[in-house]
Amino acid sequence: MNDQIKQIAERLRGLRDVLELTSEDIARESDISAEEYRRAETGEYDISVSMLQKIARTYNVSLDTLMFGEEPKMSSYFVTRAGKGVSIERTKAYKYQSLASGFMNRTADPFIVTVEPKGDDEPIHYNQHTGQEFNLVIEGRMLINIEGKEIILNQGDSIYFNSKLPHGMKALDGKTLRFLAVIM
Repeated sequence: MNDQIKQIAERLRGLRDVLELTSEDIARESDISAEEYRRAETGEYDISVSMLQKIARTYNVSLDTLMFGEEPKMSSYFVTRAGKGVSIERTKAYKYQSLASGFMNRTADPFIVTVEPKGDDEPIHYNQHTGQEFNLVIEGRMLINIEGKEIILNQGDSIYFNSKLPHGMKALDGKTLRFLAVIM
């Protein structure tokens, strides 16, 4: 796993240590399986943004602190120039670029997500998290599966959905997919 994932794992362990909690406490209070949380702390597991968001909301810390190790400082506005957002590459095929990392007390987390294509036989990884999500395809085509319903989105298409439902996506046509994801 890459260094960024290992750094996130260190921040998770640090948060747990500061709060004097067990991994089981964090998992239970954040509605995450204890095994999934323990694996996240190892740095050898692909940590989902939805998991980090659950933990951030549960313990009232910023998602940016867990993802990037930086505390947001702006409260009036925050500008992200094209291609300059703080990014994290969770795996070689999946990259998040934060569009509001410097803004404090956000009510939504916007990202540009880049997904490299995988083989047709690769399973979709599913997430669930509280709140809602909005996705807008910027480049490529996306197959999104929400609670078993498959929907294909083309460039310019968007979807808004209840993110408590199991959902996952993948790039289609053997091409890179880029989309705006807003997690609320």
